[in-house]
Amino acid sequence: MSVRATTPENWFSRSPGLIAGIGVTSLFVFAALVSLIWTPYDVMALDISGRFTPPGAAHWMGTNHLGRDVASMIMSGARISILVALFAVGIGMIIGVPIGLASAAMPGLADDVIMRGSDLVFAFPALILAILITAVFGPGAVNAIIAIGIFNIPVFARLARGAALPIWKKGYVLSARTAGKSSAEISFEHILPNISHLLIVQGTIQFSLGILAEAGLSYVGLGAQPPLPSWGRMLAESQTMISFAPWLALFPGLAIFIFVLGLNLLGDGLRRRLDPHNERAA
Repeated sequence: MSVRATTPENWFSRSPGLIAGIGVTSLFVFAALVSLIWTPYDVMALDISGRFTPPGAAHWMGTNHLGRDVASMIMSGARISILVALFAVGIGMIIGVPIGLASAAMPGLADDVIMRGSDLVFAFPALILAILITAVFGPGAVNAIIAIGIFNIPVFARLARGAALPIWKKGYVLSARTAGKSSAEISFEHILPNISHLLIVQGTIQFSLGILAEAGLSYVGLGAQPPLPSWGRMLAESQTMISFAPWLALFPGLAIFIFVLGLNLLGDGLRRRLDPHNERAA
């Protein structure tokens, strides 16, 4: 059986969805980075005389009920959404992956206890966790990160455990155990590199879910607080004005939809390209 080498050109030419996902994701990341130093208008500035200005040359996406530029708010809101999702995914990976690897390395009672604990956390949606956390510490972006991050921990723990279990039966792992390597050394030196492609793909999926979760939490007032712009809160504030200022709901909604779609295309493309079974089939 011949295996063709995968060049960068083949990698992308055979994955149009991956190219689209990278393009869309890069666009939003670029907008978020640019918003650190420039936005079309001061995102905190109020202009009551210019409120409810429809989209045009002066304000590409119009203004809201306080005269704030919607395009500037969407650029800054992208920064908030990306930071919340990024840190939340990071928490899930940093804590969940070692838990899953440890569970796979310790079959029996320890494995059952770890997995049942993960199931217990997984049973609480991010919104419920956010309500519990904000009831104690108050609403805010940091608490949204904690809530979404806690929700991500069992996701990565279950994935790491499920992917690691069959690898423990491989010959090279048995040889490593015979050579005297500890379970921790085997997990991080031999097993983790072999499941990294699964973790990367799951990371992009959880990132897109993190964007949705942040928007949902902000929509109900549990995410980033005013005056920080947030896509979810922009949607919430537009509800009573949608009949005469539909752009206030249209553009934040499109931003969420397009960004999440791009992240899902990116995740699906990475799954297709990083899966060794697909490579062998090619």
